[in-house]
Amino acid sequence: MLEYPEYLKHRKWMNHALELARVAGNAGEVPVGAVIVDTDDHLIAVGENRKERDQDPTAHAEIMAIRSASQNLESWRLHQCTLYVTLEPCPMCAGAIVQARLGQLIYGVDDTKTGAIRTVINIPDHPASNHRLKVLGGILESDCREQLQNWFATQRCQRK
Repeated sequence: MLEYPEYLKHRKWMNHALELARVAGNAGEVPVGAVIVDTDDHLIAVGENRKERDQDPTAHAEIMAIRSASQNLESWRLHQCTLYVTLEPCPMCAGAIVQARLGQLIYGVDDTKTGAIRTVINIPDHPASNHRLKVLGGILESDCREQLQNWFATQRCQRK
């Protein structure tokens, strides 16, 4: 069970990630947002899905945030950082999280199709992984799920 101050901190950063996801969704992207903070709870980097805008299949919110954090900290080792993301990372992003040596991952909602942290596969805990990652899922889960479901419902209606 999370202590109340820790829970409030997680809610604060996940709300920030949700706002980034809203911006991405309004730009025609799947609404996923990511935030990276350091151990002192300072914002290091943000990211949002940009695949369509950048025509880049790797431009997921997590990748964008990891790239920015590495540049800001002038290091690819992010072991002192926590990544908050609204949706459970896919295999590509899970691999990048492991490669970046992130200290902790906190995500909103499970991805039952491509979740590579706990739901479909578990890349961080695989024996071949060279990094152990602290993971916490389900922070603002219903808000994250609702945002994604509403965006996809709107997309389906617009195609009709």
